[in-house]
This record gives sequence, structure tokens and C-alpha cells, in this order.
Amino acid sequence: MRPSPLDEYPIHQSTLSLGRVGTSDTRFYDRGYFNGHDHESDTFFVAGLGVYPNLGLSDAFLMVRRDDRLRTLCFSDQVATRRLEQAVGPFRVEVVDPLRRLRLVCDDGPDGLAADLTWHSSFPAVFEPPQLVLGDEAAAHHAAYDTTRFAQVGRWSGELQVDGEQIVVGRETWTGFRDRSWGVRPMGTPTPRGEVPERWAHGFWWTYVPLQFEDFFVMVVASESPDGERRMNEAVRVRTDGSVENLGWPRFDIAYLAGTRLPVAARIELTDARGEPLVIDIEVATAVPLGMGSGYVTDWEWVHGMPMGPNWSRRRSFDLRDPEIAALGAIGVTDHAVRARLGDQVGWGMFEHACVGPHRPSGF
Repeated sequence: MRPSPLDEYPIHQSTLSLGRVGTSDTRFYDRGYFNGHDHESDTFFVAGLGVYPNLGLSDAFLMVRRDDRLRTLCFSDQVATRRLEQAVGPFRVEVVDPLRRLRLVCDDGPDGLAADLTWHSSFPAVFEPPQLVLGDEAAAHHAAYDTTRFAQVGRWSGELQVDGEQIVVGRETWTGFRDRSWGVRPMGTPTPRGEVPERWAHGFWWTYVPLQFEDFFVMVVASESPDGERRMNEAVRVRTDGSVENLGWPRFDIAYLAGTRLPVAARIELTDARGEPLVIDIEVATAVPLGMGSGYVTDWEWVHGMPMGPNWSRRRSFDLRDPEIAALGAIGVTDHAVRARLGDQVGWGMFEHACVGPHRPSGF
């Protein structure tokens, strides 16, 4: 084993070189997620880059929705050893000023998707509660999820290119969200087309809501069993100085598009530190289904951490008006760009949601 360039710095957390991670689990990953939405149009992008040190590979994706067309790019390569360079094919992430400013670049040619975007943080990043999900009783020693994640809201500047059209991205109207997570989670096996992952067969309800307002941002995370048992719960308000206020036990009232499980609006009831109610009303502007080109769990062709060989890439375009495409996209997690109102303040953010299988509180 050779030293890693990171070993030059006094930041070791174990007796291993920083070129290694502290587990031999092949599902260990380290990933960044990004999204951005233009308030003045329905343009919405989602992107990410992940490294899998024990698999010896990295992968990345870029998705852009304009009108009812979703365009996606995916990349995979055997480059996990170059961990100071967050790059896969033409996709890369540059850390310009840690926790404040990053640059996301992707260039797939003059007629495809391209991006040169700079992230500007609006508020300090905050950690979410660690997520530990064990298997069933027969495999309780095996963690399905054992992850840590921090979250942050911000603004974007730069340029996007979609089908040869240049789109100017300005900080005045482009807000977004990013997170960074690492640990162990399911990966490496694609979900057969049209099927629900086995671990969701008994029901999966998930809601993840980062919202930024002028003076603060709100982060709400909740996961429930089919009977409504709250298995994960977090609701905080973060100020510009980094102070965090707990907002108690969020209650959700979600309005779905008739005949679907796609939210069109929602109300979240919270409680501030003085015991006063806080009510956030949310209106969905546009959405990107993660199962259609991102590599997340319900993508039926490719998922994160799946060995694809050197220099692999995939390009797809989806017409979201197609009933079959819409039905497949609804199986799993969808990221909704939203407008929010809290009292007389207007904010923007994401309402990430999935309701698969039975969920008694929602009437499903």
C-alpha cells in the first residue's frame, strides 16, 4: 500500500492511510448531490458524483428538465483511486472554497447537455441525524443503510446548455440545494423495469424538504412505515450565523394529483422554540423523477456503484407526457422544485417525496 496525498495532512481518523476507508464493505460510497431551479421558468437540473473506494470506481449523472422533456447523462469509470480529483469523464466537481463555493462542470458536446455552474452557499451546512436501517430479523446484522449526510441551500451562477441552446444561470433567480453523504447504502444491482425494489414492497413513505427564505432555511426530513410510524424525524431552522432551532414534530398535509401519488401542494405544520406554530404552504413548480436516469434505486438500467467498465456513458431523453414513462417515473423518489410561503415570507426549495405501497395516514 502506498501513501495517499491526503496522508500529508494531520486529518487521520484511523490507523489506515487516507487512501483507504474504515470498512471493507463493498457498498461504501461517498457522494455529492446538487440541484438547481430557475424561478422564472420550469428549468430544473439534478446532478451528482459518487466514489466507491472498495469497488475501484466512480460515477456521475446530470439531468435537466425543460417543459415536459427530461434529458439525462450518466458516466462511470474505474477512477476511484484519484479521490482528490472529483471527476468522471467530462463531469467534474471542483471545491473552490470548502462549504461555501463549488464548481460543477460537464461538457458532453455541442448538441447535448453541458454545464459550467458555480455554487454559492446561502447558509452554513448542517448535519442530519445519521441513518441506520437494519435488514429483517434473519439478516439483522447486515445494515441496509448506515450513512451520514450534511445539507446546504444556496444559489447558482454560470451557464447550462440544452440541445445547443445556452441558458444563462443567474444568482438572482436560480436557487438550489446540495448534500454530501457517505457510508453504506444499497447499490450495484439495477431494478427490473417496472418493478418495485423488494425492500419497498411493504411500503415506503419518504419526505425530504430543504427550503430557503431570506433570513433562514428550514430542513424537514421524515420517513414512515405503512402504518404511519415515524422512523426518521428532523425539523430545524438554520440562521445565517449557523444557529439551529429545533422545530419539533412536523405534520404533513399533502395534496396529490388525482389518480396519482405525485404531490401538487403541501402544508407542513411545525412548532418553534417558544411553542408557537409555524405553518409552511408549498406549491410544486416542476419535478424530476430520480428513477429515470440518475442511477438511484429505481433506475431500471443502471444504478450507482454498478461496474460498467472504463469510460462508460449513457444518454437518454424522456417525454414525460408519455403515460408509460410517467408511470415508471412515479415508482420511487421524485424531486419537486417548489415555492414556499411562511407567513409573509416567500422561499424556494425542494419537496422530495415517495409514497410506494400502502401508507395508511395518506389513505393509500
